[in-house]
Amino acid sequence: MRDGSGLLDDLRDIVGDCAVLIGADMAAYATDWRDLFHGTPLCVVRPATTDEVSKSVAACALAGAGIVPQGGNTGLAGGATPDLSGTQVIIALDRMTAIRRIDPVGMTALVEAGAILKTVKDAAEEENRLLPISLAAEGSARIGGLIATNAGGVDVLRYGMTRALVLGLEVVLPDGQILSRLRHLRKDNAGYDLKQLFIGTEGTLGIVTAAVLRLVPLPRHRATALIAVPDIGAAIQLYTHAQSEIGEALSAFELISGAGLDLVTAHTGQNAPIKGADWYLLIEAGSSLPGLREAAETLLETAFTEGWATDGVLAESGAQADALWSLRESLTEAEGKAGGAIKHDISVPITEIDTVLREAGEMLSRTAPDARLNVFGHLGDGNLHYNVMNVPKADAHRVNAAVHDVVARHGGSISAEHGLGQYRVAEWARLASPTEHDLTHRIKDALDPRGILNPGKVVPQHD
Repeated sequence: MRDGSGLLDDLRDIVGDCAVLIGADMAAYATDWRDLFHGTPLCVVRPATTDEVSKSVAACALAGAGIVPQGGNTGLAGGATPDLSGTQVIIALDRMTAIRRIDPVGMTALVEAGAILKTVKDAAEEENRLLPISLAAEGSARIGGLIATNAGGVDVLRYGMTRALVLGLEVVLPDGQILSRLRHLRKDNAGYDLKQLFIGTEGTLGIVTAAVLRLVPLPRHRATALIAVPDIGAAIQLYTHAQSEIGEALSAFELISGAGLDLVTAHTGQNAPIKGADWYLLIEAGSSLPGLREAAETLLETAFTEGWATDGVLAESGAQADALWSLRESLTEAEGKAGGAIKHDISVPITEIDTVLREAGEMLSRTAPDARLNVFGHLGDGNLHYNVMNVPKADAHRVNAAVHDVVARHGGSISAEHGLGQYRVAEWARLASPTEHDLTHRIKDALDPRGILNPGKVVPQHD
């Protein structure tokens, strides 16, 4: 790249002196949320408009500087952290926070990429609508980052991944051009669905600056239960029955290991209303129609009768439901306080979950006999967070490869909802087919031939 001071001057001319950070002011942007990846950027640029993003990208392209797009910096795969070269520019969207429009009739929201998820959800609720993306970081995660990573969360079972909620996008391309397709349409078959090129590609093909999102009716009734189950087989039988009995209302079907719940009670001071089991399910259903609680009670009665559940509690109020969800949402915090873990964000066919957990456990007993597990996740969509504790960092690569090999044998994915970032890109390169490699590089080279957008993330370096 050409002289960095010249690029800094150009960027200051575009966004203003105060919106270009250097030195110590960059610290919060240069490290990921997990404090696992650390970078040294040339600067952090904080544009306020799409035009400023466009001109900043064009300036970086002219200078040959790598660009790292960043939203709320809450990702778990290092996808928003620069390298250590001191030449990459972080473009942070945290000033572009406008909620331009909530349409309760068409059930859409037009928002800028820097809008915080919780803020958008609150705005939708004021119109009796729901943006159904729910995750622990919703108070800091930003819409652009959620789209760039195709974020999941606990509502995927009913509403799908973020991809399913995106109707239109505005994107800045690697040469600074602006693609504006902010359409409020459920049906649009006019040519290629270009927005799909940018959803889930982690800022490697373009920078999302605004989006039209699909909203849904806000459920009036809610049923939340924490249930102890004897084993994974029972959990899957209960899930199958729940799908038949209350399927369209079922929004979350979460699996929590007994060891994980023990971590929460030990490290956060929270008390679980039921204890002593190896596995738990946190189930939630929502509906605009009455009768939901009665249906949930019937489901629990059947679970006990059939032996699928050994204990359980059905929340009597919204506060009790929130307390049950707090147990689930505190799992990562408690894990961190207990020393952290080697994290795996895997998905497998639901019918293979029991076998995968057994085989992975047997593998760890041989290769890392001192390991402890914190297993939790979204049983209803086959996504588990298989986190291995009490293993030296030096063994992380070996443990990663062993777990991912088990997953691959059973037709699973090594990245269900967190993305590849830089954390998993080498493992994807190891496991993906030659055809996948070829097509991935062809798409990247076509849209970003100079490789300036988020270098080293998602797309492995050419041989």
